Formats: sequence, structure tokens, C-alpha cells
Amino acid sequence: MNEILKYDPEFSESKFKTYVDNVFIQLHMAVVTKELENVKHFLSEDVYNKYKQKIDGLNSKHQIQMYDELNVAQTEILSYEITNTDMIIKVYILSRYLDYLMDEDANYISGDTDVRSERANYLTFTKKINHQETGTVKKCPGCGASIDVNANGKCAYCGTIYNLDETGWVLTSIETK
Repeated sequence: MNEILKYDPEFSESKFKTYVDNVFIQLHMAVVTKELENVKHFLSEDVYNKYKQKIDGLNSKHQIQMYDELNVAQTEILSYEITNTDMIIKVYILSRYLDYLMDEDANYISGDTDVRSERANYLTFTKKINHQETGTVKKCPGCGASIDVNANGKCAYCGTIYNLDETGWVLTSIETK
């Protein structure tokens, strides 16, 4: 990980793992609430489109995907790579949750409401080598106000979506097995 520190002197493995867990949980909660816009700033366009299609499919069937009692049991950095333009970190997450479908009237359709499923998740995060330093306080690109990108990436003052593509780690791939 020392090579990453050359390009990102503020990098901390423990903070990165906490960030990864946060993104993972927020993404799954966005599927439950069907509010994918709240996590768009964490996601590459491909990952965003993948989950938008999932939510669109649920909406067309008038269903809600539930991930109750979701937690991350384990997070491990599997590998990292430095390319000409990006830093790439591959991560393994072991997650546990109740996985079931409901209709829009809160009636059970299918899945398990009693026993948590355990899933192996493989995520890839990418950050530009020439990323813009933003410091600890993130500023809205629209109005300059301080914003909390971990909350929802949307400025509470002007509504501008904060895009992490140029400044932070973005989820570029996620596979669940």
C-alpha cells in the first residue's frame, strides 16, 4: 500500500475499509428505499446503471427488495494496482442480511425473513492519480458550501450533486457470490 501513499498521502487502510463498508451499506439501503440518487456520487456510471436497472425492474413488478439486518462481517483488501491514470483497489466483503421481496403493500412475496444470508462480495474502487485535493472539508462545486458527501452527496443549499470521480474513491465494480 506504500505505492498508493505516493499518490494519495492521506490514504489510511482503516479509513478506507470504513469507507468501503459505508458505501456498501448505503448502496443496499438505496435499493431498499429506491433512492439510488442518494449514492450516485459513490458509483461509476456502470455500477449506477446496473443498480438503476435492478430498481426499475422492481418498480415494474411493484416490488421492494429488502435487505434487513444488513451488516458487514469482514472487509479485506485483496489487491491494489497503479495504472497510468488510476489507483485501483480490489476488496472482499463478507456480508450478512435477511434477503426477501415484498410488494408495495408490505406483503411478503419470497425470500428468507428468518435466517440471514451470508454473501461474498467483491468490490473494486478506483481513484484518479491526479485527483484534486479537497482537504477534510468538502466544498460544493455549485455554491461553495461545506457538504457531507457521506450523507448523500447532494448539497443541502443548492442541490448540486457532488461527484467523487475527480476527488475520491469510486465504486467501479461489484459482484456478489
